[in-house]
Amino acid sequence: MAETKREIERKYESDDSGLPDLTGVAGVETVLDKGVAELDATYYDTADERLAASSITLRRRTGGSDAGWHLKVPVAPGVRDEIRAPLSDTLPDELAGLVRSRVRDTELLPVVRLRSARDVRDLLDTEGRLLAEVSVDAVHAERLTGGAGVAQWTEIEVELADGGDPDFLDKVEKRLRKAGVRPSGSASKLARALAETAPGKKRAAGSAKDPVTAGDHVLAYVRAQRDAIVELDPAVRQDVEDSVHSMRVATRRMRSTFKSYGKVLDRAVTDPIGEELKWLAGELGVDRDREVLTERLTSALDDVPGTLVSGPVAERVSIWAGDKPGGASGRLIGVLDSRRYLALLDTLDTLISDPPLLKAAGKKPGKVIAKAVKKDFGKVSALVEEAVELEPGTDRDVAIHEARKKTKRTRYAAEAAGPALGKPAKSMVKSMKSLQNLLGEHQDSVMARQTLRELSAVAHAAGESAFTYGLLYGREEQRAAAVEAGLPGFWAGIKDGAADL
Repeated sequence: MAETKREIERKYESDDSGLPDLTGVAGVETVLDKGVAELDATYYDTADERLAASSITLRRRTGGSDAGWHLKVPVAPGVRDEIRAPLSDTLPDELAGLVRSRVRDTELLPVVRLRSARDVRDLLDTEGRLLAEVSVDAVHAERLTGGAGVAQWTEIEVELADGGDPDFLDKVEKRLRKAGVRPSGSASKLARALAETAPGKKRAAGSAKDPVTAGDHVLAYVRAQRDAIVELDPAVRQDVEDSVHSMRVATRRMRSTFKSYGKVLDRAVTDPIGEELKWLAGELGVDRDREVLTERLTSALDDVPGTLVSGPVAERVSIWAGDKPGGASGRLIGVLDSRRYLALLDTLDTLISDPPLLKAAGKKPGKVIAKAVKKDFGKVSALVEEAVELEPGTDRDVAIHEARKKTKRTRYAAEAAGPALGKPAKSMVKSMKSLQNLLGEHQDSVMARQTLRELSAVAHAAGESAFTYGLLYGREEQRAAAVEAGLPGFWAGIKDGAADL
């Protein structure tokens, strides 16, 4: 079973091979010599080094106190999550799943072997508690694929103790700098090994070119959503909070962009991809929508005085929710391991590397992108004004729901337009987000009332009182009515503010 450890560390290099005296670091009472450990690690990646390109390391290591398989994923500068699995001859399935969105069906190969003599010191406070572990690593690197280069170097590594104050690392660094030690130029041992064992090969991270044309701006936004899907995949597999929702939003953003910017990217190519994104969003939303509605019903029930709760209402809601811990995760892992999903990722890679650009894509962004956002906004305007004119009831509910969907689309179009249009686009994003929240409140009320009718019917058939369901239904009606009453004035303010686009 894999376990995750948050790793906060800094790496340094020095012209000397030893470790400066750290007893003068503020808060350090004792520097405890833990001896030298011999570590032997083999790093795995694809032949084209996809994991390294994402600053991800996957290794099998023997020696030391944590022998086993280690997958390190960047969180922030100097911060990584290390997922550990027990030592075995082959890559554990759980870790294989966590890199699948990047690796797909490509074989993982041993790319580098690092053998290190690690001289370890523990920094302890006055009560003997561990503040940080400092090590001097004498590293020998050997490339296993793509050449036969070797390299050697010595580095200092300072890793914060679990739960420690990150500011303590600043104190250690201050002392190291005074002794002539400098921060390492490489983010990891693997990065340095790949660079120094590949003679004649320049390894530069590079960066995407600055957007110039309309096509550049749209593709930059599409690329960001593709990257979000790939990067969120491991988090979804690990049930990280909000990861499913975030991945779903990324699929919606991309699909919406294809529709909004159909004059930039050929819809004959993007529409089939959009259908696959719709499928993925649907799979991600199977449990999410019910979860959100369950939270709404539960919260509403909590606000009802106990004297007005008649019958096992909470139990009925719980049964309807079908809460099965771990079930959703298992189902979603199946989706993320499916051929259909992996093929979609491959298709997105192809789209970005060889985009189906139309004539408008080569034009300056201002006019092309502004026109697309205005067109989407016009659709929102027509739907909102239609809803305002309708009588309360099903037709108005449908119109408001359609307006909400078009509001999302306009918001995402404006997000993509932000770098090109600046403040007007940002203002549009803000306005559409506010409108989306308002209309979303109305739609949530519609769905809640539908569910309450179903629960009431089930309770009645079981001989239970339906009183509380009716009470909750009435409160939801009032919430929806308040949205409808406030919509004309709210919309008027948004419409006036959109004139600058």
